[in-house]
Amino acid sequence: MYTYKVGLSSEEHDAFAKSSEQANLLQSSNWAKIKDNWGNERLGFYQNEELIAVASVLIKPLPLGFTMLYIPRGPIMDYGNLELVTFVMTSLKAFGKSKRALFIKFDPALLLRQYALADAETAPENDQVLTYVKNLEQAGATWAGRTSDIAETIQPRFQANVYTAANLTETFPKHTKRLMKDAINRGVVTSRGDISDVTEFANVVALTEGRKGVALRNEDYFKKMMTIYGEDAYLHLAKVNLPKRLAEYQGQLAQINKDLAETAEHQKKRLTKLNQQKASVEKYIAEFSEFVNRYDDELVIAGILSVRFGNVMEMLYAGMNDDFKKFYPQYSLYPKVFDDAYQDGIIWANMGGVEGSLDDGLTKFKANFAPTFEEYIGEFDLPVNALLYKLSQFAYETRKKLRNKH
Repeated sequence: MYTYKVGLSSEEHDAFAKSSEQANLLQSSNWAKIKDNWGNERLGFYQNEELIAVASVLIKPLPLGFTMLYIPRGPIMDYGNLELVTFVMTSLKAFGKSKRALFIKFDPALLLRQYALADAETAPENDQVLTYVKNLEQAGATWAGRTSDIAETIQPRFQANVYTAANLTETFPKHTKRLMKDAINRGVVTSRGDISDVTEFANVVALTEGRKGVALRNEDYFKKMMTIYGEDAYLHLAKVNLPKRLAEYQGQLAQINKDLAETAEHQKKRLTKLNQQKASVEKYIAEFSEFVNRYDDELVIAGILSVRFGNVMEMLYAGMNDDFKKFYPQYSLYPKVFDDAYQDGIIWANMGGVEGSLDDGLTKFKANFAPTFEEYIGEFDLPVNALLYKLSQFAYETRKKLRNKH
């Protein structure tokens, strides 16, 4: 009744993946080209010659000729069909044996819960998804459970996801709207860039790496991503023209001084307002005068690199020059990404993972854009070599803990 084949074409795989509610960038055929330190095979599963499930499998070499297989945000299939789930698991195990795999790790694009941050405590779990867990366990997979720490899984189990809409910014909190205006007042201009802008983007990412003590990616990696995904790669940059903005402030100050000279002493309210404006503009002039002496005329101060797959988007990398944190460039960048995504028919833009406790800095920042917080079902293991599986898991967990200490 069911059959499968190894070597499904990228066109067939991507067409099926894009049409599914489980569509995710990490199951795009091009993602394996990005992760070129892993091997890759695409498997197609059929019922009466009709494609009904797919899996893009990453293959990691291990010592002694063994491998580990990983299916990020997959396989893509009907998890409610126990017979199909069983066939896919059995087939994956057979494929794993052909690759000398010790185990197969996968984390399906199945959402256990979705909620606004304020409803995190009371939002119910999806009972249907819990039946999918039972089907997978019956088919031989082991569920890692409701993990909370972002470091416990390869992909985050919790994420902040923005569902696009025509007037999305109207749903943002008041302080977010205020900071969006502050960014505009400081002369921040946001636009979509191209591969020629990657060097400047990589520079602000490097500044973020240094500030946070984390290793992200370098210029060559970003260029590779822009090349492979082409028009599906969205590079958004926040820039400021320092001399131009300084001249505008100087012009404002001249006008304020003129207005003050022409205002009678009895116009107390007007004088108070003008003097407040003068103090504010003089502060900006002092700040910008310092920046003009230190930086180029037009400067990239922040950026975001995102990639679409079908009608969904992953916001993958972001960076900011911390000298310009009071310019609030993120509050210009993120709304621009969401708006461009909406205009291009993208239904959601994933801002990335957060801690399951929902009290970390990432959660607090991302909450400024009124996202939906989502919990994936999490990771599963499918043992292939039963004798070595437990030993390999011990080695895998030990390596992961050591990596997370750095």
